[in-house]
Amino acid sequence: MGGIELCRKIKENGTLAHIPVILLTASSSEEARLKGIEGGAEDYITKLFDKEIIIARVNNILKGRNRLRQYFFNTVTLKPAVGVEENDKVFIEKCIVIIERNLDNPDFTIQTFCKQIGMSHPSLYKKIKAVSGLTVNVFIRYLRLRKAAELLINTNKTIVEVTYITGFSDIKYFREQFYKLFEMNPSDYVKKYRNPLGNKMGNIE
Repeated sequence: MGGIELCRKIKENGTLAHIPVILLTASSSEEARLKGIEGGAEDYITKLFDKEIIIARVNNILKGRNRLRQYFFNTVTLKPAVGVEENDKVFIEKCIVIIERNLDNPDFTIQTFCKQIGMSHPSLYKKIKAVSGLTVNVFIRYLRLRKAAELLINTNKTIVEVTYITGFSDIKYFREQFYKLFEMNPSDYVKKYRNPLGNKMGNIE
């Protein structure tokens, strides 16, 4: 199969979707680039290219993910949110509002996201990639997981309840994705943060 098709299959697989994909191709057409982006690729580089460019792109993707992970972790656990520019914070907060407003909306799609935030699909993709190094789908999943972490700290809801409230239908998949973002299991996260932070922020029954 071609690279774009392989990328699409990776991004549709729940256990592989978090893996960043950079497409290296001889095609520089806008149509091919759009297909690559729509297939979930984090980046699209045309031949001929220098290996230093590849290394720099990979580093940017990983730094973006780590920066966003730390930002989410800090805001949820009441630590100072550093490492993110102010305009990026505003954009992320706007995205958070939209995603949380649509947690129980089964018809919520990227197109709906674009409409509500007032951006075209290519513009939204570029902005999210610049802020986080993530595709739109993975970014949305991260926002759902951020809300899950918030609920686990601030409420007495069970992990299963939080799983479904935040739009996940598979508890095993939820646990896997939560660990990838916060680097600890949901149960360990609850044990570490619910009591001290829940008391400070006010538990919600």
